[in-house]
Amino acid sequence: MRRLAPDSSDMPFLDHLEELRWRIIWSLVAIALGVAAGFYLVLNFEIVKHLEAPILPYLKGKSVVATHPTDGLQITMSASIWIGVVLSFPFVVYQAWLFLLPALYPRERSLLIAALGGGMVLFAAGALFAFWVVLPMSLPLLFGFFGTALDPMITAESYFGFVFGMVLSFGLAFELPVVVLLLAAAGLVKPDLLAKVRRYAIVLIVTVAAFLTPGSDPMSTIGLALPLYVLYELSVLVARVIWRHRAKDESVAILLAPLMLLRHVARFRGRSVAMS
Repeated sequence: MRRLAPDSSDMPFLDHLEELRWRIIWSLVAIALGVAAGFYLVLNFEIVKHLEAPILPYLKGKSVVATHPTDGLQITMSASIWIGVVLSFPFVVYQAWLFLLPALYPRERSLLIAALGGGMVLFAAGALFAFWVVLPMSLPLLFGFFGTALDPMITAESYFGFVFGMVLSFGLAFELPVVVLLLAAAGLVKPDLLAKVRRYAIVLIVTVAAFLTPGSDPMSTIGLALPLYVLYELSVLVARVIWRHRAKDESVAILLAPLMLLRHVARFRGRSVAMS
């Protein structure tokens, strides 16, 4: 492996492609090591058993059912991949940060650090909220529809797919303030617009909450919609702060990561063309 220069601001375009290639390779290596660590944790710390615990009280003394010889391996690998991605995510973000660093101005660096750090914290908060709060709240409502006429026989594939999907959905939903931060910094979202559409946002939030927690108990929907609404108000506050900084300093640049990557490539491509 060729060592890259510590200061990559004067590197030619092809060298930046080489750097990008090695950033991707190191990220893939980190993900592979994370999955291996996740596989070890799943096998030695009964992770699958802990994930199964919330549904056991509603199965009348039974467990989730495996309907295919490969179900056990599939669930183990799925849990290992999820754990591996979570463990390696900070390192992957760090690699992306190192690649984008030369193209960022000081103000952009501070805002992007806040966005990346806040995004990881909010995703973890959403995932834990889904597993510790929403899942225990949803299961009794869902099993209430079984009544006495139906005997629940839940397959491992359907249950763990439901759990993983819920955790991912809430992790992404909790990223709302970070998305608004980036859009506001790019000048694409104004706080006045967010405040103006607040009533429509409330309707959408309640609809999403009702979809994710089906049941006849309105308190469950309200209990889920409340943190989503708090995140929306936090997004409005974040947008106001960003726009105040934009009013004081018009040099705030676009922070959307894909656009930053394009600018990073275009800038050094122009330098290499000029040098040639």
